[in-house]
Amino acid sequence: MTVTFEKKRVIPLRNLDDTEALGASLATQLPQGLVFLRGPLGAGKTTLVRGWLRALGYDGPVKSPTFTLVEPYEIDSVQILHFDLFRIAKPSEIEYIGMLEHLETSQLQFVEWPERGDNLLPDPDLDIQLEYDGSSRQATISVEIVDKK
Repeated sequence: MTVTFEKKRVIPLRNLDDTEALGASLATQLPQGLVFLRGPLGAGKTTLVRGWLRALGYDGPVKSPTFTLVEPYEIDSVQILHFDLFRIAKPSEIEYIGMLEHLETSQLQFVEWPERGDNLLPDPDLDIQLEYDGSSRQATISVEIVDKK
């Protein structure tokens, strides 16, 4: 029997430093895998990625891939890709940019706006929803756990 359940945790984020610190904390727990980043424009998705990459040892600039669609990084021969699907018009465009192939060859991938990829994307290791909460923000982190008994 296979049992699947979802574990969620809500974390308040008072400012950008908290968002970067959350990314750094998650980097120690998941140095490789697929991470979905959801939330409105300006909610802190790229800021979270910056904190994650800094914790892994990257000290260069971390830019939003909104206009480039993907920003690649390399840390100690580990390939990391940061995708932003906000500007794609239809899910099939992710095949045109070679995204699915890149997901298979890189060790860590961040995907902003994954809902635009419809059902073409694999299931993530972490799904993070960043939201405004009054004058601050919050992150809801979800992980799907499969128990094979």
